[in-house]
Amino acid sequence: MRLYLPFFVFGLLATTQHLHAQIDKNAFNTVESKVIEWRHHLHQNPELSNREFKTSKYVAEHLKSLGIEVRTEIAHTGVVGILKGKKEGKVVALRADMDALPVTERNNLPYKSELTSEFNGQETGVMHACGHDTHVAILMGVAEVLSKNRNFPGTVKFIFQPAEEGPPPGEEGGAKLMVKEGVLDNPKVDAIFGLHINSGTHIGKITYKPGGMMAASQRFVINVKGKQAHGSTPWQSVDPIVASAQIINGLQTIISRESQLTKEGAVITVGSIHSGIRFNIIPENLEMIGTIRTLDRDMKELIRKRIQEMVPAIAKAYRAEATIEIQDGADITFNNEALTKKMIPTLERVAGSQNVYEIDAITGAEDFSYFQNEVPGFFFFLGGTPLNMEESEAPSHHTPSFIVDDAGMQLGVKALSNLAVDFLKSK
Repeated sequence: MRLYLPFFVFGLLATTQHLHAQIDKNAFNTVESKVIEWRHHLHQNPELSNREFKTSKYVAEHLKSLGIEVRTEIAHTGVVGILKGKKEGKVVALRADMDALPVTERNNLPYKSELTSEFNGQETGVMHACGHDTHVAILMGVAEVLSKNRNFPGTVKFIFQPAEEGPPPGEEGGAKLMVKEGVLDNPKVDAIFGLHINSGTHIGKITYKPGGMMAASQRFVINVKGKQAHGSTPWQSVDPIVASAQIINGLQTIISRESQLTKEGAVITVGSIHSGIRFNIIPENLEMIGTIRTLDRDMKELIRKRIQEMVPAIAKAYRAEATIEIQDGADITFNNEALTKKMIPTLERVAGSQNVYEIDAITGAEDFSYFQNEVPGFFFFLGGTPLNMEESEAPSHHTPSFIVDDAGMQLGVKALSNLAVDFLKSK
């Protein structure tokens, strides 16, 4: 049977072929070994948030070698590269985060991190336990590919961001500070794309969600003051530990009884409690630290309000006093729905439609959200689990055994490169 297509379909096919003929396919194979080499170097030389001095120098030197305009010392250690196409047009930004974590690596790899540093006054190993080394290497690869395939209109802005995991206490940093210092201006960005390697998804897969994809994160610190006494005479005390136990129970009722969980998920977790130094002394003070995760802005404000009301009231009921401080971390990672719909065909083309699928929102957080608050953005996950490992058995992010397969990174280079070119050529 011979198939006759309307003229407008032929026109669409011709336009599509022209649109996607901008990048030499061999360029991805050529750059893959370099990306892996860069990733291994970065993995062996991790640096903590706002301390990415060697990493930023490594990135800047690479960008300069490609003839890309480079700006440094943005948000302390951030690097921005600007690559102009053959003619004027829109501006697209691509982002990679650079910082490592205070985690001591357990993997037996030839490029294992052996570095140590100090974090919060304690000696610790330093490790790329969340895959930021892969993000940097991938974006370095994209910069090389696009610098050699400039037949596109507009401008690509490469953003290498410090401190995604959060700046040290008392410092500013991360995406929020980059935005504050004008990283999305001069030239003004029209859209931004970013990815995150995922240790729980097989290589070759890409996952995403339109709208709220990752949660807003907030850090809270509660200080409870009581009255010290001997452990044998609790009636002479105002016990901050007992009061705090009731505060913890009360916090969970905000989730279970006051949050509309059919709308979006929410989490309150107390992750750290410090009080007392001896078994038979009821202490005077207690500090607890935790996190709030929300996927809806109205729920975020409700939970903040109720925590601020509830904590001092519960403490007072037990004759104690309590103060609470809540600090914003990342905002909701919100994928612009129109932009996401527009760009999914690009990901399906480079990865295969069977390998690109939508997921539910997760309560992890990403400060990529601060870029998305300013311009339309699309953030997605890139599979990093080896095919010979069950996805459910992959070591979690932020753990000493975290590992991802180098073989997954070429798809990351293809995805970001094609997203950038397709967006710039689109109307």
